[in-house]
Formats: sequence, structure tokens, C-alpha cells
Amino acid sequence: MIEKVFETLLWNSRFVVIIAVVVSLITAFAMFYMASVDAFYLVIHLGDYLSPDLIGEARKDFRAEAVTHVVEVIDGYLLATVLLIFSLGLYELFISKIEQAEESETSSSVLAIHSLDDLKTRLGRVIIMILIVNFFEHAISMDFHGAIELLALSGGIALIGVTLYLTHAEEHK
Repeated sequence: MIEKVFETLLWNSRFVVIIAVVVSLITAFAMFYMASVDAFYLVIHLGDYLSPDLIGEARKDFRAEAVTHVVEVIDGYLLATVLLIFSLGLYELFISKIEQAEESETSSSVLAIHSLDDLKTRLGRVIIMILIVNFFEHAISMDFHGAIELLALSGGIALIGVTLYLTHAEEHK
């Protein structure tokens, strides 16, 4: 009797994960909102690119700043996607399968989580993309004063290529 009550309590304790699911989902929506607002203001400010006051170096700086903002928007959307995948994955692993995701033809296989390893793999891939976007953001703003900086940049690009290759190779095992 005590064992059955304890096992029931233990099994139902998995519902505490609902807190993480709801909070992750709310945070994902917040990140989508923030990235969308950033994208909106970025587009509005792109009209300034037509200004005749932007000549030479000023235009180059404005362009670099705009590209940096685009990368930040992409980064925000990727982070929102990580939170969304995390939320859906936790729900599927601990609470219940999402039948609409399983039955839908338009549902991405990214959203169908069957194990903790699936969740880690999908999150890992999106996190790798976030890191690549951050690398790109920093590479844009780097000042190259010598061969060492260019060598470090090319080494970083080569490591990104190897990472993407290994991620893709793992996918097709």
C-alpha cells in the first residue's frame, strides 16, 4: 500500500516539469517579440541609408552597424527557437506526446522529440548556429592589423566548417 502510494507520488512528480515548459514557452515568446521589434526598427532605420549625409566612411560604418543588427535579430530568433524546442521537448519527454506534432505533415522533425538524446541533439544544433552567428557578428567588427588576426579568423572559419561537417555526418549515421 505504502509502496503504491509512493510510486504514484513519484510518477506524478514529473508534472513539476510543467513549470519549466510554461516558463520556457513564455520566454520563447518574449524573445520572438524582442527580435521582431528589433527587426522592425532595423527596417525603419534602413531608410537613413539613403541619406546624402552618409559619405565614405560614415556609410561604411552605418552598413557595418546595420549588418550587426541583422545578426543580432537572427541571434534573437535562434535563441527563441532553442527555448521553443526545449519547451516542447520537455513536455513530450515528461508529460505527454503532442499528437498534433506526430500527425501533422507540416510538422518539422525538429519538433518531434522521442528521447533526451533527441532533445540534446536538436538543442545542440541550434546552439551551434547561435555560436556561428555570434562568431560572424564579432568577425564583422574585427579590425585586422596583421597576419595573426587574419590567421585567427581563418582558423575560426575552418573550425566552423569542421563543426558543421561533423554535425551533418552525425545526422546521417
